[in-house]
Parts: sequence; C-alpha cells; structure tokens
Amino acid sequence: MKEQLKRLKQEFQTALEQAGDSKTLEELKVAYLGKKGRLSGLMAELKSIPPQDKAAAGKGINDLKQSLQAGLEAKTKAFAQAEQARALDAEWIDVTLNPADRGLGAFHPVSLIQRRLEGLFTAMGFQILDGPHIETEHYNFEALNIPAHHPARDMQDTFYFTDGHLLRTQTSTIQIRGMEYLKPPLRIIASGKVFRCERADASHDSCFHQIEGMMVDEDISVAHLIYFMKTMLTEIFEKEVKVRLRPGYFPFVEPGFELEISCLICDGKGCSVCKRVGWLELLGCGMVHPSVLRSGGIDPQRYSGFAFGVGLDRLAMMKYAISDIRELHNGGLGFMRDFTLPADLAFRR
Repeated sequence: MKEQLKRLKQEFQTALEQAGDSKTLEELKVAYLGKKGRLSGLMAELKSIPPQDKAAAGKGINDLKQSLQAGLEAKTKAFAQAEQARALDAEWIDVTLNPADRGLGAFHPVSLIQRRLEGLFTAMGFQILDGPHIETEHYNFEALNIPAHHPARDMQDTFYFTDGHLLRTQTSTIQIRGMEYLKPPLRIIASGKVFRCERADASHDSCFHQIEGMMVDEDISVAHLIYFMKTMLTEIFEKEVKVRLRPGYFPFVEPGFELEISCLICDGKGCSVCKRVGWLELLGCGMVHPSVLRSGGIDPQRYSGFAFGVGLDRLAMMKYAISDIRELHNGGLGFMRDFTLPADLAFRR
C-alpha cells in the first residue's frame, strides 16, 4: 500500500505540473479524488489489508488526499492570478487620472441668445409658447393674411409634403395658435426652427431659427413696439446700437417696419454679412393686421397689438462676431468650444 501511495502521488504531481488550464485541473480532480477516482480505489482495498496495517494505510490515504487537494487549490489559485494579470494588462487604466477632466460642455450660440431673450421677455410678463414644425397652409399662410393667390408666398417658398402639409416658414404660426387659446390681454413669445427654400450664403440658409413676440390689449400703439424693441436690443448687445426704422411690407402687420442695425461685424463699413452696405436687416415688426386678429378669434374693433420677428441666427452672428451663418449649423466641435457655459445660465427658463 505504501508503494502504491508513493507512486500515485508522483503520477499526480507530474500531471499537475503539465496541466495548462482550469479544465485540465477539473479532469485531474475527478480522476484522482472523484467517487470513482484512483484514491477511492485505494480506500476499497483497505478491506483486504491485515488488521494491524489498516490504521497506517488509512492514515496514508488521508494524508495523500489532503496533499492532492492542496496541490489542486494552489494550481487553481495560480491560474486565477494569471487570468487576473492578463485582464489587467488588457484593460489597464490609471486610477490616479481624473476621469472628469474632459472640459465642460457649452450651449450653442443660438441657444444662448434664445435663453437670454426668453428670460428677458418672461421678466416683462410674456408667456413662452411652442408649436409644430410641420404645419397646414391655414396656420402658415392663410391665417396670417397670405391667401393662396398672394405673391408673398413666393418670398416664403418652403418644403411641402404630399398630403398638403408643409415645413413652417416662420414662428408666426404659433401666434395664431396662441390667440385661439388665450384671451386678451396677452403677451406671448414663440421661438424655434423654421424652413425656407433659400440659396445658402454667408447670411442665408434653408434652415434657421426665429423668435417672435406679440402683445395684444386695448390701446396698444407703435410706441409700445419701439419701447420693447429698444429694451430687447440693449439687453442682447449690452450697449447702445445704431438702429433705423423704415417702412416695410409684411402681410400680417399694418403698418409694418423693418428694423436695421449698423453691422457689428464690420462696424458699418461693409462686409459679406451686410452685403457691403453697412446695415443689416435685423427684424420685421409692426401693428398686427386686423385680419390676423380675426383669424385668432380676437375683435380688432376692441383690441390692437404689435408683433415682431427676429432671426436668432443673425442675432447670434452680431453678438458673437460670426461672419458666416453656416458655421452655426455644421456641428463643428472646434467652433462650439469657443462658447462657454456659465455666461448665460441666469437666463434659463
């Protein structure tokens, strides 16, 4: 029995040293320590051993069993450590590095302007409204005093769907919806993305952003309009800017005005943004046309109001000295990193 135990131990040690993976270790465990393993076979032979030798033989078998188990545990632990080392090498990371050191994000310059204006007008009692990008001809044209035969539709050529719907050309559609659901006196602000079939250049694109405002009450005059426009421009540019009002035609206002500012990119000297004239048309405004008030369910004999619409993209270009509107829409991260987050946080909704 003693020689058998010695030989079994040597065979196991040889097999253990040659084992290259956990699967081989499991096979060794079954072959030597399993219910039908070689060690169990030796236990079965104890009955044929003389009584005076059984105690020594049993002790030898138990000692061998413990030795085999210890060898398997040591090898299993070594395999686990090697596997962990390989994983650490493959997935190495320096835990002393700051994982948050990636720089803060930034609001888009158009978003900065939009939030600033919304904050300004809500402080003056205006309510922010929103509306769908896909509109009907009624809200986009007819309710704004632009019937089907009207030539003003050519100036706002847009993208149509097969069912007759279209991509809105102006956020004035939200004003009509607002008048339908709100009763005077009302002050509303509507901002968002609009679409037109435009030839892209430094100051035009087929997709851009607008913000429009409307105030309807009794005895509203042009003086109210001028006050709010001056307040808005002073807040945006944080300084006095040269402006001029000239008569302008918009089907949904009467009288209508075009407000122009001295180009802040070239300081009025002339550049590609202002088309070399030194002045940039910034917004259209005027007194709400009686037909538009009636379309919104408001009696024009009792109420009057003013409305204005301004391109957020152009405001952003003037505010941040951006010379090409296409920079606002191309998604360039290098361009976006020029704008920091904290400056306009106070103007969140």
